[in-house]
This record gives sequence, structure tokens and C-alpha cells, in this order.
Amino acid sequence: MERSLRAARAATYVYFVLNGTLLGTWVVHIPAVEDRVGVSHATLGGLLVVLGLGALVGMQVAGPLTDRLGARTVVPAGGVLCGAALILPGLAHGPWTLAAALLVFGLCNGCLDVSMNAHAVHVEKAYGRPVMSGFHATFSVGGVLAALAGAGAASARLNPVLTMAATAALGVAVALTAARSLLPSAPAAESPDPASGGGTSPAAEVAGGTGRVWLLAVLALMVMLCEGAANDWSALHMEDILGASAGTAAFAYGTFAAAMTVGRLLADRVAARFGSLAILRYGAAMAAAGITLVIFIPWTPAVFAGWALFGLGLSGCVPQLFSAAGHTDPSAAGTNVSRVAGLGYVGMLAGPAVIGWLTRVVALDRAFALLTVLCVTTAVGARVLRPAPDRARRRETAAGTR
Repeated sequence: MERSLRAARAATYVYFVLNGTLLGTWVVHIPAVEDRVGVSHATLGGLLVVLGLGALVGMQVAGPLTDRLGARTVVPAGGVLCGAALILPGLAHGPWTLAAALLVFGLCNGCLDVSMNAHAVHVEKAYGRPVMSGFHATFSVGGVLAALAGAGAASARLNPVLTMAATAALGVAVALTAARSLLPSAPAAESPDPASGGGTSPAAEVAGGTGRVWLLAVLALMVMLCEGAANDWSALHMEDILGASAGTAAFAYGTFAAAMTVGRLLADRVAARFGSLAILRYGAAMAAAGITLVIFIPWTPAVFAGWALFGLGLSGCVPQLFSAAGHTDPSAAGTNVSRVAGLGYVGMLAGPAVIGWLTRVVALDRAFALLTVLCVTTAVGARVLRPAPDRARRRETAAGTR
């Protein structure tokens, strides 16, 4: 069993890297596809929303499907479909065909995203200790691989359709090869729950019920809204507020992304020692401090430090929320993860737009104050990760004192 569990963990890493690579390959080819189709930036922005909507639908479909058929069936299917769908945007020849292609690609990506996270919950349950953040870190590695491959293909002047087709074929092969190592079913209900940081039984976690899952989803929305805002506005902040060059401004996002990756590589060990509640509470507090530094100290080194703190603080939050959702009821891990991931994804899409709307009223750096508020709120709301028996004892104690 130990060997098969290690193989299942390795296979889960493979699917996270695969997802990051496929999505990253599309991202690095956006300019080429835009030129091929002949659409404006504004039209492309609307088409990217279609991709997001497709992903959102795919997440909601894949969650219950994973619970019913098992991750061993849905994860490789999602990987194969996502790999095959990658070629579709490259073949589009007009706005409508590109919209259809992005809808299908988003749908398949959403299916792979939720199903692999549900399987990651089962692997973590079987291990009895936190491993979720490491999986999310390897997703970022996939994005880096896609960027390097895209840069190499561009330097060699390869046809973008050819490189997307090659990546798609490789993705399908990898998805099929890794499938045999996935867990056949969810682990037994008696396994310890690493998400609580204290070995809480799954039966105790179920006591939180659906309401707890939706609270986790709201926290995911706030955290991922902050992440989405940083992705799109960190470099522009450096240019508009500090007057930095484009090259220097790019390092703002680079600093944030690097800190996110490093934080996720370390978060599992920290969670194993201090618990996921501490990761979420103090991580969100650190992120609040970082973005506040960005707002109030318009000095380049301080801003870089602020973005690093912001990324480091946020890095472990989403994996802990996904993990907690899955452990609330292991038999419905896919459904619960889809709820948290779906609402979180809405936040990721809305973040850039919300900050953009606020810039009509206040300067960009002042608009970031919303992110501080959201991070502080998340730190306060982190108590939802407290083990269910502990929450019950606190309610009983409060009732007894009245």
C-alpha cells in the first residue's frame, strides 16, 4: 500500500504540472492567436471571459461526477480532454470559432482542475499529513515550463499551431500514462484528517456540514480575488504610481509569483507543525501587511518587499481551503471542492475588474486598500478551519457561562 500511495502522490503531481503546462501554453500563445484571428484587445478580453465561464461550468460538473465515478476515471479523462482541447484556439479563424474553442478548453480545464484537487484530498487523507500545498506549487512549475517552451518555440520561429498541437499530444499521452497510478477510491473514513492540524476524525469534520463548505468558498473568493488583482495590476502599479520602466515593473509580478511558489513549497511542513488554521490566519495577516506596505510606502525596494509578503502570505491559503472542503466529507470531496474552487474562481476573474472599477474613483494604490480589507477579513474568518469538536466545545462553554 505504501508503494501505491507514493505512486498516487507522484501521479497527482504529474496532473498538476500538466494542468499548469496546458493553461500556460495557451497564455503564452495568446498574442499569436489574437493576430491569427484578427480581433482587438477589447474583443479578446470578452472572449477570455468565455473561457472563464467554461471553466466555472466544468468545475461544477466535474465535482459530483468525481464523487460518483471516482477520481481515477474523471482525472485522466479531464487530462485527455484538456490536452486535446488545447489545439482548438490555435485552429480558430474568427471570433465566433475562437469563442467556441475557448468555451470547450475552459470546460475541460475546469474538469481537470476540480477532479485532480479532489484526488489530492484523497491522497492527503491517506498520508495523514498536509501535502496539498506541494501539489499547488507544481501547478506553478507547469506554467514556468510552458513559458520556457513558448519562448524557445518563438525564438525558433515555429508555427504556433504546431507547438500547441505538439503540447496537446504530449498532454494526452501524459494523462493516459499517469492514470494507472491514481487511487482507485477514496481512503477509509477512519483515516486522520491532516487539514485540522490535530488528527480530527472525518465524522467530526462532517459536523460542519454544507454551511461550513460555503464559508470556505467565501474565504476562497476573497483570497483568489486578491491573487487575481495582483496578477493583473502589480506591474501597472509600478509603472503608474512609481514611474518605473516596463522592465522594472515586470519584476513586481515576478516577485509576487516567486514568493507564491516558494510559500507553497514550504506550507505543507508549516501546516503539519502548526495546523492549517495558522497558515490561513497568519498568512492572510502577512498578506494584509504586504499590500499595506505597497500602498503607503511608494519606494521601489519597499514595494518589492510588499509584493513578496503579499505572495508569501497568500500562497498557503487556497490549498488549505481546498483541503478543508474535501475533508469536510470525503465521500463528497469532489462536490465540496467544486463549490470552493468555483466561487474562488469567480473571485480570480472579478479581482482585476473590481480594482479597475475602483480606479475610476481613487488612485490605483488606494484601490488596493480593498485587498487589505479582504485579507484582514480572511484572517478573522480563519476560525472556520478550527476542528468541529473544538467549535462545539466553545459553543457549549459560551452557553454555560450565560
